[in-house]
Amino acid sequence: MATCLNIGSMTAGRDATNGKENATIVSIHNRTRARVFFELVVAYWLILIVCWTPRPWQKLLWWVAAATIVIFTIASFDGLKAMGLRPANFFRSLWVAGVALLLAILAVLMAFQLYTLRVPGTAPLFIQTFWAYALWAAVQQFLLQCFFLARLLRLIPNAKFAAFMAAVIFSLAHLPSPILTSVTLIWGVAACLVFLRYRNLYPLAIAHAIFGITIAITIPGSVDHNMRVGRGYLTYGHTHKPPKLPQP
Repeated sequence: MATCLNIGSMTAGRDATNGKENATIVSIHNRTRARVFFELVVAYWLILIVCWTPRPWQKLLWWVAAATIVIFTIASFDGLKAMGLRPANFFRSLWVAGVALLLAILAVLMAFQLYTLRVPGTAPLFIQTFWAYALWAAVQQFLLQCFFLARLLRLIPNAKFAAFMAAVIFSLAHLPSPILTSVTLIWGVAACLVFLRYRNLYPLAIAHAIFGITIAITIPGSVDHNMRVGRGYLTYGHTHKPPKLPQP
């Protein structure tokens, strides 16, 4: 009888301990989710502020946003493998860059027929013109996959829905440009789904650079406002006046 009582007491004690451990795990999980949500909101809010703030304050806020995202990334570092910064699956996912290059060639041929093609005259000039954008494309892809998608995957159980929401967030940051908002939504969904399968960022960054440069050289600046977003898109006509045609 005493043995049964002891066993019952031990079982009750284990149940109480397990209950406390489970409560602690749930509490930690809730705090982690709250922190992830906080990082998402603050980072996205800062990005939107940068997009809609006039100069010279825009440059200062850009550095504030960049520093904040770096701090959040370090604080919630998941490892290079989870972020797709690894050699594995690079060649298996390189087909994405190949598809982007094929679409770019078709767009260039179409722009040539429509007389809207604007390509720097030499290869060195081409590199000089677009190398900075290629780096910026890689940064944007990092933000999409390694920051926003990574955090949405912690908040949303369905990975595909998390990918879609990351693409929506990414595209809305390109408002009010109708071209860039539409293109980035489509690209964002495709890029996130590819990333979930291969977990390699580099081919996606290459493809992003190809798409962006293609838009820059095939669509006139008067149509896409030189790929500006936010306040820059709305004020483009005031700061970039078209050249006057010579009088007959």
